[in-house]
Order: sequence, then C-alpha cells, then structure tokens
Amino acid sequence: MRHGFTTGSCAAAASKAAAYMLLTGHRKNQITIETPGGISYTAEIIDIHIGEHCASCAVVKDGGDDPDVTTGMKIYSKVSLTEEADGKCAVLHIDGGEGVGRVTRPGLDQPLGNAAINHVPRAMIAKEVSEVCALLDYRGGLDIVISVPGGEALAARTFNPRLGIVGGISILGTSGIVEPMSSQALLDTIRVELNQRRAEGYDSVAVTPGNYGRDYMKRRYGYDLDRSVKCSNFIGQTIDMAAELGFQRILLTGHIGKLIKVAGGIMNTHSREADARMELLAAFALRCQVPAECARRILDCLNTEEALALLQESGKLQEVMDYAMERICFYLDKRAGQRLEIACIMYSSEFGELARSREAEKWFILLEQEAAQPI
Repeated sequence: MRHGFTTGSCAAAASKAAAYMLLTGHRKNQITIETPGGISYTAEIIDIHIGEHCASCAVVKDGGDDPDVTTGMKIYSKVSLTEEADGKCAVLHIDGGEGVGRVTRPGLDQPLGNAAINHVPRAMIAKEVSEVCALLDYRGGLDIVISVPGGEALAARTFNPRLGIVGGISILGTSGIVEPMSSQALLDTIRVELNQRRAEGYDSVAVTPGNYGRDYMKRRYGYDLDRSVKCSNFIGQTIDMAAELGFQRILLTGHIGKLIKVAGGIMNTHSREADARMELLAAFALRCQVPAECARRILDCLNTEEALALLQESGKLQEVMDYAMERICFYLDKRAGQRLEIACIMYSSEFGELARSREAEKWFILLEQEAAQPI
C-alpha cells in the first residue's frame, strides 16, 4: 500500500518554499524536504503569492492509502519578514492561522494557548526554513503562519473537540510519513487522552471500546464519556498505558460483543485478531448447566444478541452473564497485575445491563461527582 505524508510534512514543505520565494523573489513550483522518517518528500507548490514583505503558498495533503480525513486539504504557509535579529542566524516564530486549532486544555503536546502544531512539525518547519536562511545568508526575523482553510469544519470529524483543541485541526506527525491503516495513530490518540486526564488531576478513568459504550453510559447513568477515553479494540494496551501514567482505577464499560472476548483472555478485540464469541458463550453456558442443545444453537448464532435470546429462553441468562463477568475480571486483573484496580460493566443493546463487577459500585459515586463538574 502507498504511504503518504503528514500535515507536518506539508507545513514544512510549504514553509520552506514560501521562505525561499520571499528571500529570492523567484517562484518555486516544487520543493524537497527530508522527513524525520528518513524519506525525502518532494511536494508540488500551489497558490503562490509573492510580495515585498511576505510570501505564501500551499501543499495539498496526500495521505496515501490511509483513510485520513485531511487528505486533499490545502496546507498553507505564510512567511513574513520581521525586524527581529540576533546577528548570527534567522529568528523564527511559528504560529497557526485559519483552520489550525488552539490548545485549551492541559496535557497535550503544546502549552495552553499555543497553536496545535506539535513539536515534531515545529522542528521540521524550523529546520527547513533555517536551511534556506543559511543558504541565502539571511539573519533577520521571520514569522511563519500555518493555515488550513476549512480546517475548523473538518476538526469536527477528528478527536480535537474531545481533546480541547478548538478552531481547527492539528498539524501532526512524528515521522513525517503516513503509514497506511496504521494502528499506531489510534494508540497515540489513546495515550494523549489518558495523559490529558492525568494532567487534569484525575487518578481514575472510565474507558469504553466505542460509541455504543458512551451512549449506554449516558442513557443509563447520565455520565458523558466524552470526558473520558475511547479505547477502540486496544483494551490490553490501554490498561498498560493507564498503569504507566499512574492511574489507580479504571472503569471499563462495553457491549458484550467486545467484552465477551476478554473473558477468553483476548485483549485486542478486533475481529482480525480473534473472535471466539460464540465458542466462549457456548462454553460458559455448558459450565452453567444449560442444555447441550442450547449450547449447539449458540454456536450457530451470527451475533451475541441472538445468543443472549437463547440463554434467556433457557432461564440461565443471568447465571451465564455473571460467570462471564468473573472470567472478564480474571483476565483484566491478570493484565493489570498489582498496578491498578479495574471495574467492569457489560451490557447489550437488547437486554441492557448484563453484569457488573463488585468494584463497579464505588464508581457510581465517582461518576456522580465528576458529572457535576464542568468539562
């Protein structure tokens, strides 16, 4: 699959081209930068404007074969002359303009109030522009403003609103390269959300694999999981990261379709990693003395809701769910070790709450207290 280049790479390329055009007065239709990942990136330069005191241009973001919402967006850089100088090298100031978000909550890559241009893209921009200045023996000041027209609307489709980044997208990238279908981006986002919560002073965190869990908690308990962390399929790695960051307690809330896999020790619940949902439910049913014929029918079910209906018919639904929760807690505790305490609530769309761990009770006090606090 074809790799792409990050918004950080695009911003660095546009900044290098704009700086060159400002200091020389000559157009530059292509520019090459070296990404931190060691791959050269030759970008096409568009929307060129050259003035006496500033120059601007854009690079179109190409995410390769990764389904990145920013692919196709124009990443602009405007470079302007300033009177600031130290006599030895150029003095650079990097900021965000239209469509680039601002940080409003602690725990992120940038301080409060800064443009959401992460430190690696900032370093890339500074490196590429500084090379141009050194080549042309320019030792004055330059203001570099990155903008993304349409970025504010696009940000609604990203994690930025949850993270407290307002007004636009983030300029991101650690390697400068977009790896297609990479799970690392999701893991990085989970870590950022956990780190942000710790920075806000919390030692407990509610976690859910996805939107179903968030909607269920809000409907049933009035708790808005937008305050907390969506871990996708990475339940085990989320536990590890939470422990590393110093959390003391986790509440995991999820649909049986995900959590029943944890009852078999499966800590990455993506279907390509493992399934075994019906096999586990059938085994637990037999363990709870459900007739063998019912267990065989469970093995033929297409989804967990169908299997739950069969267990309800057998009169053993609650017993099987309680046993499943025992196994879930066993494997969650095994993954956590002695590092933190994990409580769990499992539900279904059709049958509502199916089971909860004993430790879940104390969470309702914490949830009520936190719900009363402003986000």
